[in-house]
Amino acid sequence: MEPLPEPDEEIGADDSVEPAERGFRVSLPNRADALSTSFAASYAGIMAFMAVASEGSFARAGERLGIGRSAVSRNVQKLETQLSTRLFLRTTRTTQLTREGQRFFDNCSQGVTHIVDAMNDLLELREGPPRGLVRISSTVGFGRKVVAPLLDKFMSAYPDVAVDLLLDDRPTDFAAEQIDVAFRNGRIEDSSIIARQLIPMQMALCAAPSYVQAHGLPQTVEELARHHCVNFRFASGRIFEWEFKVDGRVRKFMPTARLTFNDADLVLDAVLRGWGIAQISGYQICDHLAAGRLVVALAGHMPDDRGHYICYLSRQHLPARIRVFIDFMIENIRALQLNCLTAFNTEEA
Repeated sequence: MEPLPEPDEEIGADDSVEPAERGFRVSLPNRADALSTSFAASYAGIMAFMAVASEGSFARAGERLGIGRSAVSRNVQKLETQLSTRLFLRTTRTTQLTREGQRFFDNCSQGVTHIVDAMNDLLELREGPPRGLVRISSTVGFGRKVVAPLLDKFMSAYPDVAVDLLLDDRPTDFAAEQIDVAFRNGRIEDSSIIARQLIPMQMALCAAPSYVQAHGLPQTVEELARHHCVNFRFASGRIFEWEFKVDGRVRKFMPTARLTFNDADLVLDAVLRGWGIAQISGYQICDHLAAGRLVVALAGHMPDDRGHYICYLSRQHLPARIRVFIDFMIENIRALQLNCLTAFNTEEA
């Protein structure tokens, strides 16, 4: 295919004939998909064309786009070649749209406006007032006891933000479940996510005073085998293993339980009723310890390498609604003073 003349070149007498009649042909799959043969060139050409049409000058279009005048001219020429249509009438003094160029400009304007609006909308989501939906995942116990009670205060502070809270003890699949923020417990080993510790995860072996009066408390990990234990079962079916720190090392213990529940609140309720002992997260028992409804055993062997975390996929390009939610939860959860196991009354058998 022979190239079209440069826009500044004079057009000869034969140029009054339509390009198709002069033998110019563009090999395209079909008319509707004309620009798909060279998307990058088409995009650059359309942006250059729109800038020239808006500014009325190739030089001013180059300034607007941050590229040279010659680059604008080349991009427009490539677009004209793709379309087999002359879009501008250029002289040494003026640059005007052809009738076909005006038609193309009118058709492109609506699409470009939509693109600009879409970009501005996303920029506003990041830089403007927080608005939109935040989808959250949390372990059941922590979500019910800590996260959910704070939502009213958060939504009062940010009335244009909606919250969707999913309580689930399974590992979070951010992509499949479209999760923005997740609250996780324990040890975070996934390096692909950002995990910020809210508070240490304190795990205490607890019993009610009535249980202590009837059965005493274990003084060593080995003595646990003689006690009535209450187990927690994860959604996966796995039983939660108790952990203790013995001689600087983590020691795991799988109790033989008389009772097993798949709900942390039911485990706590069974212990409060004096039905057995269980290892329970500190955030669940602070009030009960302060009121004397529970006591702690094996205090010197509590593990200290776990945490409660707020997790998300990336620090970059966070929308305002997610950014303010993360900051709000970090500040308010830490203010709850849930690290209550540093000082408490330990009952002995």
